[in-house]
Amino acid sequence: MDPITIGAAISGATAAFNTIKQMCAAGRDLESCINDVSRWMKCASDIDQAVKQSQNPPLFKKIMSGDSVEAAALNAYAAKKRLEAQRQELKTFLNMTYGPQAWADLIQLEGRIRRERQEMIYKQQEMRQKLIEIIGAVVLGTATVAVLIAIVWMATR
Repeated sequence: MDPITIGAAISGATAAFNTIKQMCAAGRDLESCINDVSRWMKCASDIDQAVKQSQNPPLFKKIMSGDSVEAAALNAYAAKKRLEAQRQELKTFLNMTYGPQAWADLIQLEGRIRRERQEMIYKQQEMRQKLIEIIGAVVLGTATVAVLIAIVWMATR
């Protein structure tokens, strides 16, 4: 994920987190803000995926973009730390307001959402990235062979 995507994910997570806090502080139950909790969890899942991708960037991204790989890793790390602080604050708030079962329910919901997103979105992204790498390797290989053939042809003339 690029820094813009990571920024969008952390912005979405922060907006959802603030909405959850406001709704719960106003006396609304957890079920009434389930859409915001779901949105926060989706953004959290996106950030976690960005952290994983920054730890093992694709081959062509390593070769072509040098410094931006480190920048993406730092952005992902900062977003992850911010998300951890939100998660801890949310846990404390829910435990104090609804008891420990509310946090357990939230973790169960988060697990389900992560599995669904991993199955659908992240696998598609990984397949797309692998396809791009294969096409790039084929193009590079073809160009190399073409250059070698041209050199041999010119040398034999």
